[in-house]
Amino acid sequence: MQFRILGPVEVVGGGGSVALGGTKQRATLGSLLLHANRVVATSQLLNSLWEVDDAPVTARKILQNAIYGLRGVLSGGSADARSVKLLTQPPGYMLRVDPRQVDLYLFQQLVAEGRQQLHSDPEAASRLLHEALGLWRGPVLADLVEAGMEWPELAALEKSRLDATEDYVDAQLACGRHHAVLADLERMVQAEPLRERSCAQLMLALYRCGRQADALSLYGRVRSVLIEDLGLEPGRGLQKLQQAILTQDSALSLEPAGARAAATVSLEARGLAPSGRREPAPAIGGGAAHGGPSLAAPAAPSDHCRTILDAAPSGGAPQEPPRPVGTERLRVGVLSVRTRLAVPLGASGREDLDDLLDGAASVVRQQIERFGGSVTASIGSTTLALFGLNAPGEDDVVQAVRAALAVRDVLDVFDGAGADGGGLSMCAAVDMGEVLLRQRRPGDAPTIVGAVLDASQSLLSDTDAGEVRVSDAVRRGTEDVFVSVPTETPTGAGWQVIGIVDEQLGKPEADASARSYELDFLQELVRRTQRCSAPHLVTLLGERGSGKTRLLRDLRHRITTRSEPARCLNGRTHASSGEHPLLAQAQLLADYCGVRPGADVAEARAAVDRAVRSLAPSQPTASRMAAQLARLFDPSAVRHETGPVLEAWCDFFREAARQSPLVLCLDDVHQADDAVLRAVEELAESADGALVVVAAADPSLLRRRPTWAGGKSHATTVTLDRSEAFTNEQLVSFLLSAAGSARPQMCG
Repeated sequence: MQFRILGPVEVVGGGGSVALGGTKQRATLGSLLLHANRVVATSQLLNSLWEVDDAPVTARKILQNAIYGLRGVLSGGSADARSVKLLTQPPGYMLRVDPRQVDLYLFQQLVAEGRQQLHSDPEAASRLLHEALGLWRGPVLADLVEAGMEWPELAALEKSRLDATEDYVDAQLACGRHHAVLADLERMVQAEPLRERSCAQLMLALYRCGRQADALSLYGRVRSVLIEDLGLEPGRGLQKLQQAILTQDSALSLEPAGARAAATVSLEARGLAPSGRREPAPAIGGGAAHGGPSLAAPAAPSDHCRTILDAAPSGGAPQEPPRPVGTERLRVGVLSVRTRLAVPLGASGREDLDDLLDGAASVVRQQIERFGGSVTASIGSTTLALFGLNAPGEDDVVQAVRAALAVRDVLDVFDGAGADGGGLSMCAAVDMGEVLLRQRRPGDAPTIVGAVLDASQSLLSDTDAGEVRVSDAVRRGTEDVFVSVPTETPTGAGWQVIGIVDEQLGKPEADASARSYELDFLQELVRRTQRCSAPHLVTLLGERGSGKTRLLRDLRHRITTRSEPARCLNGRTHASSGEHPLLAQAQLLADYCGVRPGADVAEARAAVDRAVRSLAPSQPTASRMAAQLARLFDPSAVRHETGPVLEAWCDFFREAARQSPLVLCLDDVHQADDAVLRAVEELAESADGALVVVAAADPSLLRRRPTWAGGKSHATTVTLDRSEAFTNEQLVSFLLSAAGSARPQMCG
């Protein structure tokens, strides 16, 4: 006979579940099992069944009847049943049972064994702790809690389960399974934001997944919660972990398999993470709260994880085998990265700038080598790297995109860092193709040429700050790993990577953005607009560096990958929009009509014509609308007259919103001219379908148009502050540290 209380109260015998009777009888059994093999006073049992003032006159009689009924349940004919005794023993009752028959005590035993193995054998600890957590079927005594029973023991049970969950995460991290625990850690931190150990684990997992910016943003959110709720700064361990991530401390990287346990202990010894050691569990065992974490079973690290483990820097770049003399053709992934540095310099001027550029290049190189790439050239602020140069593989281009995203996550932390508008930003482009590699003499640097290298540089020149742009070939080859959207600029086209699809779960990676609350708000607003079938204008206001562009990118990622019924389209007004004043409108139209990046004007007009004829109510209207919209793909046709085109553009999206829900994201609208701003406001106000227009701008928009969205019932303004105010001093310190760690140490 087995007794289960880690969830609804249940007794399982040889013939299956045993009927336990009414709520009072089940509650009596639950209280006795929580204190198994100990005498529980009658007064304590009565207090567990009723509030002090609510107990009826017949309370003792009801309790006696419950005891009598339980004895009938426990008196089955099996040998297990005969080993369980419900005894009357002053001043109350005692349930005598083998602890191995109660899931609560089996949980305690497995957790104790797992903790003993945690630092010596994390694989064994992971298995034991996973087995222990697998005993949970929901909140402790879930059926009794639902019936209104509130016992003080349940809080301790909750803490015990969370402690065991954190131990399990430690074991998984030591085994290199940071991807496997990431989503559950995020849910756990969201539910328990004051548990610094969980926060440190999530920061470390994000860092090892190449998401340094998200790790640092998480620290900023946790710090804000601690200060606002408790008036406290984060603990010393969490502060040291933040500094270690900023400086990319080698202690955070995974060591080879045989040294992982020692690496985990090293982190604790250096104070970079709260200790995972726990005192023995209290006698009442582990616990849970409704909706608590349920981490996935241990799994072998994915190929991506193995690449990170194998390529993780451990004091220097990996040694490459000597290349044979001769010429060969190789198919490679090409990554081009350009950084932009704007920091007030001291008197030494150019020398200071050289050191800072050296530091930025070192950070880029570290991330490239971490994902298995080889830096072939670094000129000024531009770095060129090849993936598949030394050991070609099927995932070379995937690793190139991962490296680009990792560089962005590290360097975009400092975008707009300084109060004077200074900071550090980057952009990256990834292409793929063949190169010709020639090794003239042993030991010489090889010569590498190929049209794909020029194509990558051309793609980079069209990429905006903070973006990772990929060619169409890369997009097709990585669409099962990355979410990409078409994008155009005044001089070219391509695909922008906006997110990662989780490899193990086959679904979008969980959000760990610093703007998760704003994302939730925008997503709920989209859903409300769909229910009401009414338009809404959302204005995102924020200074440079507040994360407006990334929030729009993450919103599209979330809507696109979470099977929302709405379509999300993106457009961006460029500072050079004088060449094409309606570029953002052209981007949104092309996105809706499925015009591929780089398509010629004839192909674009044909796609628009098909879309217009499927939406317009009549043939004359369709012809008139298509003729005006076709001008969007010819900048010279709209440079001097935009009114009729904007009117047709608004009519098109009004009709489109009647057919299906739409979200139009317009970035940098403060750079648009007045005619465009009037059209955007009119569209958001006059549409009679489910249309959400999200306009991102800096505060200069309100200085130009003080009445923007004012007084409208379907308008919302969201002000974005910088989530983490990194100073120029911190940026300089970070870059000089990176430059120093990359240089050989001189003697003498």
